[in-house]
Amino acid sequence: MTAYELRGPAPAPAPAPAPAPGRERSRAYWVVADCWNVARRSLTHYRRQPLAIVWQLGFPILSVLLYGYVFGSAMKVPGGGDYREFLMPGMFATTMTMGFMGTAIVVATDAGKGVVDRFRSMPMAPSAVAAGRGTADLVVACAELAILAATALAIGWRAGGSPVEAVGAFGLLLLLRFSLIWVGVWLGLMVPNAEAAGGLYAVAFPVTMISSALVAPSLMPGWLGTVAAWNPISSTATATRQLFGNPVADGGTWIEQHALLMAVVWPLVITLVFLPLAVHRFQRLSR
Repeated sequence: MTAYELRGPAPAPAPAPAPAPGRERSRAYWVVADCWNVARRSLTHYRRQPLAIVWQLGFPILSVLLYGYVFGSAMKVPGGGDYREFLMPGMFATTMTMGFMGTAIVVATDAGKGVVDRFRSMPMAPSAVAAGRGTADLVVACAELAILAATALAIGWRAGGSPVEAVGAFGLLLLLRFSLIWVGVWLGLMVPNAEAAGGLYAVAFPVTMISSALVAPSLMPGWLGTVAAWNPISSTATATRQLFGNPVADGGTWIEQHALLMAVVWPLVITLVFLPLAVHRFQRLSR
């Protein structure tokens, strides 16, 4: 009797296991789901650390009151006009700009605690970490703009343009904030710790001040006025003043006369430069 006859016929192969529920979903679905989970994690931190959101949203209000009432009576707008109406679009742009420092600090904190390395080791879309951080920052930016606009209306600021132009102005502000998110992510991954990221305020503060956000470049010394006019913040501030129907201090330079165009071009250039840098830096991190 052969060995085959003793064993009998070979058993039929076991059926392949059924795919886990939900695995049939597309890759795009999981990218969006991972992005939302990262964004929700970031927003949850604000709920559990209310002092952080109070400071982040309260500082713009303090700045409006400080510049509008303490310095406002001494400031002049070239060509005439109320300084507070001139100030508010500049404060919108300044707030959107300074927000990238919060991004840098949060990213540096996560990197220092190993959270970023943990994300890289998990079966999740690599783009979800940056996209989730950007989504959370844009949500916070919308809250900042809403609170700042309410404060501006309370002190007498009004938008003289049409509702469509006002929406366009807020869109330009969020576009600037979106582009600077990648600057914050890149800086947060470059610095060694959160304390070093906080020290970058010493660089960010002069960058926002040397612009047309608070003072017209034509009132500055010649070389400094040129630097301020070519500051991307100045283009966004001037463009939003035009769309809001507020006083515009046009110095006659090409960059100031094409502020609306440059308010779109500058953020696109910043995004094209710093988004690849942030992704490259993220990919080089050790596991």
